[in-house]
Amino acid sequence: MSLAANLGYPRFGAHRELKRALESYWSGKISERDLLNTGRQLRLTHWQLQRDAGIDVIPSNDFSFYDQVLDTSAMVGAIPARYAHLDTTPLDTYFAMARGLQKNALDISAMEMTKWFDTNYHYIVPEIELGQTFQITSTKVLDEFLEARQVGIHTRPVLLGPVSYLLLSKSVTVDSHIVEAGNPSTLTNPLAALTNLLPVYTEILSRLAAAGADWVQIDEPCLVLDLDEAAHHAYAAAYDQLSRVKGIQIMLATYFGGLGDNLAVAVGLPVAGLHIDLARAPQQLPTVLAQFPADKMLSLGVINGRNIWRTDLDAAFTTVQHAAATLGTDRLQIAPSCSLMFSPHDLALETELDAELRSWLAFARQKLDEVVLLKRALDEGLDAVTEPFAASRTAIERRRSSSRTQNPQVRARVEAVNDMMFHRQSDYPARKTRQAQQFALPPLPTTTIGSFPQTTEVRAQRTAFNKGTLSLSDYHAFLKTEIERTIRLQEEIGLDVLVHGEFERTDMVEYFGEQLTGIAFTQHGWVQSYGSRGVRPPIIYGDVARPAPMTVDWSVYAQSLTDRPVKGMLTGPVTILEWSFVRDDQPHAATCQQIALAVRDEVLDLENAGIGVIQIDEPALREGLPLRRADWAEYLQWAVDCFRLAASGVRDETQIHTHMCYAEFNDILEAIARMDADVISIEASRSKLELLEAFQRYEYPNSVGPGVYDIHSPRIPTQEEIETLILRTTGVLSLNQIWINPDCGLKTRHWEEVIPALERMVSAAKQAREILLSGSGANT
Repeated sequence: MSLAANLGYPRFGAHRELKRALESYWSGKISERDLLNTGRQLRLTHWQLQRDAGIDVIPSNDFSFYDQVLDTSAMVGAIPARYAHLDTTPLDTYFAMARGLQKNALDISAMEMTKWFDTNYHYIVPEIELGQTFQITSTKVLDEFLEARQVGIHTRPVLLGPVSYLLLSKSVTVDSHIVEAGNPSTLTNPLAALTNLLPVYTEILSRLAAAGADWVQIDEPCLVLDLDEAAHHAYAAAYDQLSRVKGIQIMLATYFGGLGDNLAVAVGLPVAGLHIDLARAPQQLPTVLAQFPADKMLSLGVINGRNIWRTDLDAAFTTVQHAAATLGTDRLQIAPSCSLMFSPHDLALETELDAELRSWLAFARQKLDEVVLLKRALDEGLDAVTEPFAASRTAIERRRSSSRTQNPQVRARVEAVNDMMFHRQSDYPARKTRQAQQFALPPLPTTTIGSFPQTTEVRAQRTAFNKGTLSLSDYHAFLKTEIERTIRLQEEIGLDVLVHGEFERTDMVEYFGEQLTGIAFTQHGWVQSYGSRGVRPPIIYGDVARPAPMTVDWSVYAQSLTDRPVKGMLTGPVTILEWSFVRDDQPHAATCQQIALAVRDEVLDLENAGIGVIQIDEPALREGLPLRRADWAEYLQWAVDCFRLAASGVRDETQIHTHMCYAEFNDILEAIARMDADVISIEASRSKLELLEAFQRYEYPNSVGPGVYDIHSPRIPTQEEIETLILRTTGVLSLNQIWINPDCGLKTRHWEEVIPALERMVSAAKQAREILLSGSGANT
């Protein structure tokens, strides 16, 4: 008999209970006990839900109050020195690592945050010092296993594997959390810490075995990346040691891609089972089966854990049968491709989606049912699942033939795209000269990334409007008041290029998706991005077009209030694509080009309405990069082309900005340069501007705004701190290249944090400007 397994379940709760509890705790409205009780109730609910669905292998320790990588750092004692002696509870130390801490005389920055592989989830980057020592400082994985056992549910605990943990880490100096990137004398290879780390993992496994755990799921997602010989040796050494722990078997979980040239390493490790992703890499199954040892269990990730489309059960069952014919049913587990944390909770909550579209979808709860159906089909025969398989077949066929998925006008327009549409009128130096004459900005011009705080009042007014208790005219009057107040505030602070604040927007993708055809939205389809931050991705089910202008009226109104430039704020085509659940019946490149044409129309309408600075955000460009370098060129070609298609129709005098954040851009700078944005703003403050050296080495030609204010932390930076970052920037880039801005939009922050932070940022820019223009040491 096969087993129905799951690798992880969404943490937020069906109604975002975790988000609300976290934010209430951080604001002092509930106690630590209240927060812990919420977490306990969510875990219990999710374990029972999976058991009742028929899942045989239920995960524990897949829950987190912030991030599973941060949980691992807490477990192994990799707590940077700046947090190690805080006079706080362990939970508050944990949150300080994620968010920073500014309280009384304490002023401690947060750890760096970056994207988890090619997802929109963010993890907290571990910091590994030379000679790093480890010890068990959190027993969360054991505690949650015992918690489930107390209610009669036997779980398979989940751990992030030691090799992936180290490969995802950053090396730091012993006496500072600042990494001096590019200076080998201060850097170590994080894998050098493996010898010290393994005894902690060994002890954890021993304790789990003693508590009654018979299997543990150890996630090693880095096995789908390009790895060198040192990493291969690290895997061999790690699992040679971990496999010696008696009484517990290891299911090694890989996901987000195929094993490729790491297959021999993976199947050769002395573990009891291997999970493979057959949604992202279905082509790997024959090769895996050909090399698979006779003593191992194979977990088949045939249900896509990262999308919301109903599974073609016939196709998935064919895959399962193929594996069963080789290995037999007793050596098979049927599972999602990865944790279901990347999928919304439950389609049953979406009462406002039309019946046809609903029939095409499956959220996390429904994916559990699909796993169980495949297990039943394999163990009991297809006659046992005739009705649900027929329903799946009908939904797949109706979606394939639906007229809702194709728009002939959109397809004709795509066919008419020509090479001239991908190029600006002049090269960057000529544009820069014209823009300098147009805007007359000072050196080190200051701006923000776009959004300002979405206060309780802003959200309440939006909710009232959406419920019909506030009229359109009253809602627009409120928004205009907020915009004018924000324009005046920016003028008072002294910012050079302003924004309107985006108070009319719930989300930078959702707002645009609601005004484009071929896209649907959910009520409860929330997915965690980091900590308490959730997003509700649009569902791109058909061809995309823009029926009417989306942002022009608000931008024009804001510009009418001031003589300073006000940026038109747009989300770029790649980000709209990557932060949506995208149709899987045509290449992503085709869908992205449709979106690019819609954004291009908006850009031209903004320009024609008198908006001279237009920002097209592309924070997801790096996120969409394939995990294997061999696949990069194809992706970067169409992704950059889509940005250029959206941005290149404007006059030379119109200044195009873009924004990117929380990812590693060093290795794609050539592609970023090919985007040919006049100004790019980037996240840089948490890493203390590590990225700048890459821009210097590449000799990046256009203007750059490295973030000097970390907006993902409530901490307010000092003026001196910002000034130091600015002066460091001028030692790397020329003075006439640099813009001064925060890391990202300010939507999630509070006004009492934002105002002093921006005041200090502007004052620091002015002070740095005076120093540099007086002749002390800047590049020019």
